[in-house]
Amino acid sequence: MGLVEKIFGDLNKREVKKIEKIVDVIESYDEQMQKLTDEELRAKTEEFKKRLGTIREDGDEGPFETVDDILPEAFAVCREGAVRSLGMKHFRVQLIGGVVLHQGRIAEMKTGEGKTLVATLAAYLNALTGKGVHVVTVNDYLAKRDADWMGKLYTFLGLTVGCVINSLEGDDRKAAYLADITYGTNNEFGFDYLRDNMVTYQEELTQRELNFAIVDEVDSILVDEARTPLIISGKGVDSSDMYRTANVFVKTLIRDTTSDEEEGENGVHGDYTVDEKDKQVALNEAGIKAAEEYFGIENFSDPDNMELNHYVNQALHANYLMKRDVDYIVKDGEILIVDEFTGRLMYGRRFSNGLHQAIEAKEGVSVRSESKTLATITLQNYFRMYKKLSGMTGTAKTEEDEFRDIYNMDVVVIPTNKPIARTDLDDSVYARQTGKYKAIVERVAEAHETGQPVLVGTISIEISELISEMLKKKGIKHSVLNAKHHEKEAEIVAEAGRKGAVTIATNMAGRGTDIILGGNPDFEARREMKKLEYTPEQIAFATGFEKSDDEELNAAREKYQELLKQFAAERKDEQEEVRELGGLCIIGTERHESRRIDNQLRGRSGRQGDPGVTQFFISLEDDLMRLFGGEKMQRIVETVGLSDEDALEAKVLSRRIETAQKKIEGKNFGIRKYVLQYDDVMNRQRSQIYEQRKMVLDGENLRDYIMGMVEELVNGIVAPITMETRFSEDWDMDEIFYGCEQITPAFKGRLSYTDEELRDLDEDKLREDIMNVFEEIYREKEEEVGIEHMREVERMIMLRVVDNRWMDHIDAMEQLKNGIGLRGYGQQDPAVAYAKEGFGMFEEMIADIREETVKYCFNVTVETRTERRTVSRDEVERKEEYYDEDIAAAHGDEQQYRDNGEHVQEPVHRDSPKIGRNDPCPCGSGKKYKNCCGKFQ
Repeated sequence: MGLVEKIFGDLNKREVKKIEKIVDVIESYDEQMQKLTDEELRAKTEEFKKRLGTIREDGDEGPFETVDDILPEAFAVCREGAVRSLGMKHFRVQLIGGVVLHQGRIAEMKTGEGKTLVATLAAYLNALTGKGVHVVTVNDYLAKRDADWMGKLYTFLGLTVGCVINSLEGDDRKAAYLADITYGTNNEFGFDYLRDNMVTYQEELTQRELNFAIVDEVDSILVDEARTPLIISGKGVDSSDMYRTANVFVKTLIRDTTSDEEEGENGVHGDYTVDEKDKQVALNEAGIKAAEEYFGIENFSDPDNMELNHYVNQALHANYLMKRDVDYIVKDGEILIVDEFTGRLMYGRRFSNGLHQAIEAKEGVSVRSESKTLATITLQNYFRMYKKLSGMTGTAKTEEDEFRDIYNMDVVVIPTNKPIARTDLDDSVYARQTGKYKAIVERVAEAHETGQPVLVGTISIEISELISEMLKKKGIKHSVLNAKHHEKEAEIVAEAGRKGAVTIATNMAGRGTDIILGGNPDFEARREMKKLEYTPEQIAFATGFEKSDDEELNAAREKYQELLKQFAAERKDEQEEVRELGGLCIIGTERHESRRIDNQLRGRSGRQGDPGVTQFFISLEDDLMRLFGGEKMQRIVETVGLSDEDALEAKVLSRRIETAQKKIEGKNFGIRKYVLQYDDVMNRQRSQIYEQRKMVLDGENLRDYIMGMVEELVNGIVAPITMETRFSEDWDMDEIFYGCEQITPAFKGRLSYTDEELRDLDEDKLREDIMNVFEEIYREKEEEVGIEHMREVERMIMLRVVDNRWMDHIDAMEQLKNGIGLRGYGQQDPAVAYAKEGFGMFEEMIADIREETVKYCFNVTVETRTERRTVSRDEVERKEEYYDEDIAAAHGDEQQYRDNGEHVQEPVHRDSPKIGRNDPCPCGSGKKYKNCCGKFQ
């Protein structure tokens, strides 16, 4: 017990006690709600909306209640609605979980405690405001399942339900977001946010304002997946040949093992070194020489060879760090990523920065073109945009510091409905992996002989198949659940609790799967109905709670109920047998880097008070132990003198392993915080850009905004000249007027001063006179093209210029981030340097947007088209060479087109580095480039 707990008591228990007082009030409504008819219970929803002010009658201005005011009664309505629509009633502990979610916190609930039902309480209450609630799940299957299942409750109470999955498109997708409660995955929600900020018309938007999100498996989504940002990409340059060439080269290299701990002085002097702890691989001096010889270059580290460096480094990473059947699999000529936390295949996802192409070259499959980033955001910054955020999982307490620090959410551990009867044994530690695997198979055989069901949890496909082969040799019948056999997942999980069942699974079975002792009667009833050739629609109706007058549907329901009772009765005796045998036996083949993943695996056993036993088998050759176990662990084992097949079980070893896991968790938190620190810089910039786009999409009148931009440009022209001397007669008026003419040639000859007027002129009067001329020119332009047409042209130009420049900026910031780490060698904080230089680059981009927008707006013609087009076209090879024909035509730049209107795109070749518009002019005048020689470029 920590010092704080000794002084103040268990803080978690105190929080739960506070919430129990609210639960007492909720339960006091129970009898009252039971007396209501279905129609009266449903009418409560409209009553709540009126009390909240969501629905207002004429002249009704309040005062209105808050969601906190109506919480007890609304929760009681939802609870009774669940009884009538789902046949389920929230337990008291589930009511506690519902309150925690509503408060914007994380509810930690053990396996089998009914988190899916808990979410309905907070979702129903917050949906009454009419602002929408998002329930976020880890995959499309769970999103659809929960939306269909819990949707019966919401529709019974008069709310609408939507589900956003990958296959949903167009108006259906938009309708799903307009529903009171919307289910979907973190990726779908995040990518739709990015897509919404790439559309050209308001009608194309899908999402509403981000109001309240309940994140299921919150640690998986907000922690495990937070290291990888969401990226929307377009087609880039085809570099497939270079990836293949680099792959051939790195396969000729030998690993340098002179610094490896296990090799010591007897190591091999090779060409590249591998740091497994930090997952880094790099060429040494010998390797660099080999590269120079192979590619016929003088200096591999020369900036001119920067791209070659990239290809070689990614080839090294692909060949010597990325493992087939661990990090990815090869299926139908395609590289599919394996999620290290769930063991599932991540369809549609690709490793970034060219690593995926390098792996494709390594495995000899078709190498796809690299992509270019069009829009990006981290999951942390996406979810922090919600007005209120909450989450639930079986394992969050170990990461509470991270949840507090990044999301401002604390964790409340909810008591279980029934006491936990599971036994968690100390880890069994072996010197060698061979001894460990042999012991695992012996333990499985021992349990199998008694009939006790066993689940063997592995961290990779490779190990799951190794154990499977060893069990086959022993003649033990078993099922394998990994990303290669995911099609049979539902069936395998349904049978995993049966007497004598042996299941080998990757982390797929560690989260969101409910293993019922004795088997799942519901699954068997559904399977039997499929055999009897009932249609999917009939089965869906039969297993739901909807009512119908259709005789065939009602007959299907009767058949399902009959089968359910039959299989439940058959399984009852088996269930008791399995309980007497000790429940589900969980065997972990090694510890995961994160304690949460281990706890998820343990949590498959001992649901709702069932017995169970769990144990992890570990060897000192496991990656976790080899890299992070420390010398003390080695010394303990050496002192005991373990043979390859002897095991050591002691609490001190389990504590030492947990310490190693804490080290890695701390390191991974640092990585996630590092990613967020960099994205925070982009996030502030992204917010400004997206705000500008929203202004355009909302159809705001941009005239004043454009004239504000003109004023900024005029200040940039006037200030450098007037600062040189306070005597107005010495001001270089030709230069000032020339700068104004660069905005629009129509300025020429519109403003002049006599010598006497010039002597009496001050800076403010000069700015005012210039702005009056621009106002006059703009009014003439409006009269020429028509005011309505002008307003839409402004929006079209603004949208395209912003999108073009923003995409360029994303690329520039990515390049800055990739190279900024070297600043650490110069005693500079890379994150601070990134923020400082990123701000300067952003300011330059804003200045470019301002200048381009104003110039295009002042040079439109009657013929200028107003159609808005997205700039994210796959055929554009390089964004800096992107040329918009409509804007070019508006600017009178028709020379860029052939007679047939095709775009002539010439690449830009530079003999010297590009000069920034705000950089000092290289002529030595002391002025900024844009105010000196840059005016003539």
